[in-house]
Amino acid sequence: MTRGELHPGVLHHVVNTLGWSDLRPLQQAAIEPVRGGLDCLLLAPTAGGKTEAASFPLLSEMAEAQWTGLSVLYITPLRALLNNLQPRLAGYASWVGRRVELWHGDTSAGARKRLLADPPDILLTTPESLEAMLVSTGVDHRALFSGVRTVVVDELHAFAGDDRGWHLLSVLQRLEHLAGRHIQRIGLTATVGNPDELLSWLQGGNSVSVGVVVAPEATVLGSPDITIDYVGSVPNAAKVVASLHQGEKRLVFSDSRAQAESMAAALRERGIITFVSHSSLSAEERRRSEEAFADARDCVVVATSTLELGIDVGDLDRVIQLESPRTVASFLQRLGRTGRRAGTNRNCLFLATSEEALLRTVALTSLWSTGFVEPVSPPVLPRHIAAQQFLALALQEGSFGTRTWPEWWGQLSVMDEGQVILDYLIGNEFLEVDSGMAFIGRNSEKHFGRRHFMELLSAFTSDPQMIVLVGRTEIGSVSPLSLTSRQAEGRPRVLVLSGRTWRVTDIDWSRKRIQVVEHAGAGRSRWAGALPELSSALTGEIRKVLLGANPPVELSNRAVTTLERVRVERELHVDQDKLVVERGKSDQMWWTFAGTRANGSISAALDQLGIESTPNAEGVRMEFCPHETFQHIGEVFAAGEGLVQVDQDALDGLKFSAALPQSMAVETLQARLSGVDRAIGSTQMPLTIV
Repeated sequence: MTRGELHPGVLHHVVNTLGWSDLRPLQQAAIEPVRGGLDCLLLAPTAGGKTEAASFPLLSEMAEAQWTGLSVLYITPLRALLNNLQPRLAGYASWVGRRVELWHGDTSAGARKRLLADPPDILLTTPESLEAMLVSTGVDHRALFSGVRTVVVDELHAFAGDDRGWHLLSVLQRLEHLAGRHIQRIGLTATVGNPDELLSWLQGGNSVSVGVVVAPEATVLGSPDITIDYVGSVPNAAKVVASLHQGEKRLVFSDSRAQAESMAAALRERGIITFVSHSSLSAEERRRSEEAFADARDCVVVATSTLELGIDVGDLDRVIQLESPRTVASFLQRLGRTGRRAGTNRNCLFLATSEEALLRTVALTSLWSTGFVEPVSPPVLPRHIAAQQFLALALQEGSFGTRTWPEWWGQLSVMDEGQVILDYLIGNEFLEVDSGMAFIGRNSEKHFGRRHFMELLSAFTSDPQMIVLVGRTEIGSVSPLSLTSRQAEGRPRVLVLSGRTWRVTDIDWSRKRIQVVEHAGAGRSRWAGALPELSSALTGEIRKVLLGANPPVELSNRAVTTLERVRVERELHVDQDKLVVERGKSDQMWWTFAGTRANGSISAALDQLGIESTPNAEGVRMEFCPHETFQHIGEVFAAGEGLVQVDQDALDGLKFSAALPQSMAVETLQARLSGVDRAIGSTQMPLTIV
């Protein structure tokens, strides 16, 4: 048997147990590089068989080479995705007498104890749980991880775009140091705009290992059915969903938890069997919804991005999108949830509840039609992750050498300024030193020591939330903002959660708990958190749409009429060859269509010139100024200025910033919030003043 083939036991079950007559192109192309130990990026659209493309060759190599102990780590961004994958992967592993187990935040203490006593061959986990295992005094991490040969990172793009990705890479480097060898890295991802760069990032700067992008020519699936409708409100959207496609299974996406709850409640009022899935529902509540939805037919599930990734909810008939996602990549993920059955087609119905949402939806589908997909760009300057890593290593090892620490992370760019950060941690008693060995100091205990340093285990900051309970059963959680609005005397406070309304019977602020009972009538819940930024690519396409560009998709009569009216109302905002400065009664608006970050930098440059301004994604509102001022903005950028200013609240949102010099934390946030390069391009375009 060559490494270009599957193990006979695996191949037998592929044919006889799964009933497959052949492998998909990606699955066939992945066998040789995966079995050969190469770092790989396996790239295919949603439902392209990426899990099998990684697992079949790994199981073949595991059986052929007789790997022992814990050999493969399979990492995903969501616990729900792990739960969903476990039965399938366990079935595949049983073909060659191997085991698959779970370890995440919901895994019981008993299950963890059994797993440590008898490790599986494949462990499904998250980066945060992996970190927890490394720092736990109850886990012999050297014994557990010494035999790991391969790490599979599913939904890699979801990691790479934020600090969870840097945290994951840092933890993997520490695992390699423990194992004493290179650990093969396999990334699974849907379509991205920069696959080669993403693979290089996954390798963590390791110049020794060879990497390959496996992305065979995609099968032509035919043009998807995409329709854009303008409905004006969430109740109207519910009316459309309730009346269309009855008898079918429909998945409705919303990028807002509050909007998802409002939509679900409105659908239930219309007698539609409706389920809900978002991150503020309890794991048990989400599990019940997803299982019931998978088994049902004539029903709707309303979800945020929790169902965008590879969680299996059965065969879908329709995808419906309230407003639009912020990226083409996200749209492709959601579109790929449909058209999986023979004889069905991919489809998506957009329902815009505002004119702004309609314009953004038309722009997004127009951008998609050009074949554009956003590149995945890891956040710059992950210095706070470096600080976290030093503290985590001190917990993991008890102490580490102040001169030998680079051995743990190799060439990983997270640690480019590691010595400066380490010196700060030591100088400010986050770490203490004795005989050249650093260990946890009193300031680490003070800032991060609660609940056995649990705050140090994850790279993201969670908004404070209140747990909602019916008796002892947890439904989910809401922001304290849900309870701060004034109530008319005698009126009950009513929340909406899991698509149902609940009357509040008791609030325990100290324990952050809310007792509720089911209630008939309208309710409202709130969650903190701003919407994601708009890219320059999307806002630039909005400008083209205002100038008359139309995507090759179907627009309803309402959408056509509304779009024509918006174009007329905003005709002064765009010019074919120039950017527009629109003068008002007391100020002026510079319609740059440069995106959130670039306009933030333009606003910062104007502030440097003494001009008060407020940016948004499409432009910058500013006080009146001489025309020459626009010519001086380039000078501000040339001087290295024009960086967005940050305040203490913003610094508090950068996790672990307390373990950095304040100047470093400020510079990090400024670099992440600013878009100077795009801003420079916009300020060099000719202007017209209207």
